[in-house]
Amino acid sequence: VGGLAFTLFFFRDPERTPPSGARENGIVAPADGRVVEIAEEEKPLYLEGPARRVSIFLSPLDVHVNRVPARGVVEHAKYRPGDYLVAWHPKASDKNERSEFGLQHPSGTKLLFKQIAGAVARRIEYDLHEGDTVAAGQRFGIVKFGSRMDLLVPPSVHLDVKEGQTVQAGTTVLGRIPNAEPKAVSPSRPAGAVSDTRPRPVVRQLLD
Repeated sequence: VGGLAFTLFFFRDPERTPPSGARENGIVAPADGRVVEIAEEEKPLYLEGPARRVSIFLSPLDVHVNRVPARGVVEHAKYRPGDYLVAWHPKASDKNERSEFGLQHPSGTKLLFKQIAGAVARRIEYDLHEGDTVAAGQRFGIVKFGSRMDLLVPPSVHLDVKEGQTVQAGTTVLGRIPNAEPKAVSPSRPAGAVSDTRPRPVVRQLLD
């Protein structure tokens, strides 16, 4: 009974709705947890320029369903096998097993977000593909039993979050994308729901 109760608790998936003012140009937290670091990066993958990284640590007690931080089209999706350093390790972002997603907002602003496995969480699940059209706060995956989520944004994005802050996926607004003339993006299928089984066709495809 205790094991079943823990499983139900860990895999809980409460409904979340982004604030109305954040659905167009807002950036919402992609994961529940605590912001452990906000740092500058010189030229991260996909963004092709300087960026700020917001790292969120998920404890085993947090909701582990992950959500898309902003609306737009997924231009980059990549699964990378790797190590299992503790999630808060400085090198976990680039060394650990992870999935990476590059998103272009209709304004042309690009974001990068990463699911990162930790020393305990060694199972990443997602259903997000290149070409998917997504909405802010939309479910896209899960990382199990304590993990980390990184969000990288260009300097033009106004961030409104601090280290040590507790955030909630899909509802906490981390920043806003500046207004700009919309750029044409190719319409495509909406992304699917969370997949909780292995093997994952998307992972097999990306590893080939």
